[in-house]
This record gives sequence, structure tokens and C-alpha cells, in this order.
Amino acid sequence: MKPYKRMKKLAFILLCFMLILVARLAQIQLIQTESFSRHHINLIEASVRQRTQEMVIDDGRGKFVDQNGEPLTHHSSLSLVMFPFLKELKWPSDKVASFVGMSEYALKDKLNKASEPVVIEKEITETEMKSINSLKIPGLFAVPLQKDDGGHFAEHLIGLTGQNRDLLVERYDERLKEGELSTQTSVGITGLQSAFDEFLIQEEESKLLYHVDRQGNPLFGLNVKYTGAPNPFYPVKVKTTLNKEKQSAVERIVDSSGLKQGGAVLVNIENNTVEALVSRPEINEVKPYGDGGVYNRMLIPYTPGSVFKTVIAAAALEQLPNVENRTFNCSTNIYGKKAQKDQGTLSFHDSFAESCNATFGQLGKDITAKDEHMIETYAKKLGLTTKAGWSGEVFHLQNFAQLPEEKKGMVWTDNTTKSPNAISQTSIGQLNVKASPLELANMMATIGRGGKAYEVRAVDKIQYKNGNTLFSFPKQELEGGGIKKETAEKLQTLLTGVVEEEKGTGRRFASLPYEVAGKSGTAQISDQKALVNKWFAGYFPRENPKYALVVVDLSVKDEEAKTNGVFYDIVNNVYELDQQSERK
Repeated sequence: MKPYKRMKKLAFILLCFMLILVARLAQIQLIQTESFSRHHINLIEASVRQRTQEMVIDDGRGKFVDQNGEPLTHHSSLSLVMFPFLKELKWPSDKVASFVGMSEYALKDKLNKASEPVVIEKEITETEMKSINSLKIPGLFAVPLQKDDGGHFAEHLIGLTGQNRDLLVERYDERLKEGELSTQTSVGITGLQSAFDEFLIQEEESKLLYHVDRQGNPLFGLNVKYTGAPNPFYPVKVKTTLNKEKQSAVERIVDSSGLKQGGAVLVNIENNTVEALVSRPEINEVKPYGDGGVYNRMLIPYTPGSVFKTVIAAAALEQLPNVENRTFNCSTNIYGKKAQKDQGTLSFHDSFAESCNATFGQLGKDITAKDEHMIETYAKKLGLTTKAGWSGEVFHLQNFAQLPEEKKGMVWTDNTTKSPNAISQTSIGQLNVKASPLELANMMATIGRGGKAYEVRAVDKIQYKNGNTLFSFPKQELEGGGIKKETAEKLQTLLTGVVEEEKGTGRRFASLPYEVAGKSGTAQISDQKALVNKWFAGYFPRENPKYALVVVDLSVKDEEAKTNGVFYDIVNNVYELDQQSERK
């Protein structure tokens, strides 16, 4: 009986094993075919990819262009595509080689080395494309290809895309369930790619497909299939406000200067739009969040130092009668003790030009005595405690923000006691004061145009593929922003004095071809006194302002800061580009 019992046990074990195997096969082939394992792998898609050779012509995701329609993230080219099975056929290789400007040997050599579809890196004309396709050679096509430029241009503003299942489900769960989107669909993760993802999300790739067996041999004859029906409306184009030439120039200047942390933002004053924006450090593609390079520092508030004196000056001009005729003891610091730099007795105008801390510490206490919230009120009027970026209703999206990663600045924390010393420190842009480079650029734009404050746009419109407008972003006033025209004009005079005066902190810029008005700032970082945030914020040309520009070098030793050199070079380059544009 014992052998019989052993046989029963063995049979039972085998039966259990078979049931487990059948269950596993059912899981793979019937139950979880589209979401297998914790990685949610679509087995059907993977199976098709395994036996398919393909050439993606267009990934189907929307594209970004600059204010003149120039591509920012991609380029389109007419190119020759060859499939590997072509090497087994007889075809007029000499004629095709002549069209693409290559020797017949070089063309066939590329094909013979290929195990997947190969693109010949020679752009051809439309006439050549038609001539090649008229030959009707199986496995050989001349097609318009959309190629990704690698994502480095204006990378912080435009942002990153990638495969992220959690984001995909969060944003498009219904479309996934209905099969409209693949689990492999890329989504926008940061920047404009994320903000405009609902408009940019790929509908369907356009590609050439060819099915092969395990050895790469044809499965269904020599026909190559085109997928992705032509659509005159999609994918869309997002027309940014960037100027490609100016963006390139600012990137080059910032990088050649050696500025490691910080950047620059250039705003068009008439339209209140971003023409160039550069943040450093660059994004690490392998670990974008690892060193913090993924964060756009132009949208993050930092201690502004003396640039904030512009806010105190605005409040003093409107709230303190006869302030322009007062004099101040600039031999002392904000605490009434002997100053490290004895500046003597200065007028209100000269105090601003020479950035006297004692003057603005006193003025801060004077305006706060009238109203304890006066500093916050004027910081808001000049846009330093309200997000500067455009927001509003876009179709069904009630609170759409072009720059959702933007953080707003602040004057006080909730638990700060407004003691006389705290007020003085705040009035010179220290203590708890924070403002982003974009907010400060918007402040300078507001002053430069005469006091009206607007939201900053980074995108002008969303366009259908055929060029028609899907949505246009209107110019919008900044809520709670703006100052009197008379005040703006007096601030313009003060900002001009910073550059024109012999002892002005921005006198280096007096030699520029565009006359500059602006304010410098050096902010000590409280926990690391040896390090500072070094700023220059201004606008130009002085008489008919066209641009506001802010440059900041973060967490550096004062003497090592690159701010002034970068500001100087950007203004010079913008002038040259404007001259070239006028000559065209």
C-alpha cells in the first residue's frame, strides 16, 4: 500500500503544480494582459513590439515654438528611411544615392550594417522626396520626420516629459480605461510640458511598421504599413513668448560666465511676456531631482537684499510728505551704530543711488508707524507677494496656471514680531523678505511702463496643427498690483540715479548702448554669513523701456558673483539682436 500512497501524493503534487501553472498562464494571457506585474506591463503591446520593426515619424505629442513660430524642442526634416529587408532585394541604389548626395557604396554599407530601420542623415528637398517615392521600392521611403532636439533648450521653462504611470492614471484614468491612451504614453512632468499636458498629450504616433519573425525575416510579405491618419488639427503647437535668438544668447552668456546657481529672466515690457529665461544648475537627465537642478530658480523666492528698497521708496513717496527733501545720516547702520562704510549725510535720492541702509531702515519705521501693514501693501502693489505668472479660466479648467511651479514671495512670517529692528531689517530686503526673480522682473516692468501691473505670460496661444488658434491667452492685469503714474516716474528717476550717479551701485552699466535703469542687491544668507545672493534688477532702454531684466547669482561669495557681468553682456546682446532685426 505504501507505494500506492506515494503515487497518490506525487499525483496530487503534480496536479497542484499544473493548476498553479494554468492559473499563471491565465493571469498572463487572459487576466492581466494589459497590466502585468507591479510594473503594469502591457503584454499585448510588448508582444507586438517584439515582432515589429518600426520607424516613428512623429510621436504625436504637441510641440513648442517661439514667438515667431520657430521650433524649440524639435525640428522637422525630409529624410530617407530604409528597412533592413531591402538588402535582400534588387533596387536602383545608384539612383537613390544620387538623390541624397551619397555614393552608392556608402548608402548600401549603411543598409548592410542595419538590423533596424535606418535614417539617412541627409536632408532632401520636396522634389527629391517625390522622386524617391515615385520609384515605389519596398522598404524605402522619403518622409517628413519630426526629431526631438534633446530637451536642453529653455529646459527649465519648457520642462521634462517621461513615462510616469501614477501621473498618467491621475490625469487620464478614464482615457486609459477606454483604450484611448497606452500605458506607455509619456506625460509632462515639469514646466510648460506639465502645465499644458492636457493639450499636448499624444493622440497617436505616426510611424512605419513592418512585422518580422524571431530572425527578422518578413512575416506578411514586403508591405510596410503606415499608422497614424493625417489630422489637420492635432497634435497642437504651443506658441510660447520666447524669442529663440535671445534665449540662445542668454543661455550662452550665463554658461560662459561660470554662474552655477541662479540665472536670468528677460521680460518684454509692452506685452509683459517672457522673452528669455535661464535657470542654473542645468537639469541632470539621469537624476533630475537628485541635485535640485530640476527646479526653476527664476520662479522660487529668495532674499532680495537692497532691490527691495524700491518697495520702501514707493511707499515713502506716496505716504511720507516732503520725503524727497529730507536728509539722512548714513554714517550709521540700521541699528544706529557706526556703519562699516561711512557715507556721510545723504539726500533721499542719493541714499537710493548709494544704497544707504540707514535711510531705508528709518523710512520703513516711518511708514509702518502710519500703518503696520504698509510694507506688505506696497510689496503687493509691485507684485512681490502675488504670483506673477498668468492664470485664469481655459475651457473647463477653472484655475489654469501657465507657471504652476511658481512660488509667491513674502514680507513677514506669521510669527514675526514687528519690532523696530525687525522693521529695519525688512526694509533693506533682509530677515523674512523673499521674492522670485520673475516677480522682481515684473516689478521693474511695472515701473518702466508707468505703474500699470500685468500678469506675466510665457505662452501666447495654443494653435491647431494647421495654424488656426485653439486658445489665445489675453493680457491680464495683476490683481492688487499697480502704482500711481507720478510714483512710477519718480522711481524711474531713482533707478536712473543708480546707474548715472558717480557713486551709484550700478554705474558700471552707464557705458551700455541701451541706457539702463535699475537697482543692485546683496543679500546675506543668515546661516552662512560668508555667502550672499547677488542681484541686479532693471529695465532698458531708459527713455522708452522695452525690456525688464533680472540676473541673480545665488549662494556665492560677494567678490565672486557673476551678476553684473552677465547683466551687462545680456543687454549688449539684446541691443545687437534688435539692431539686426531692424536691418532685416
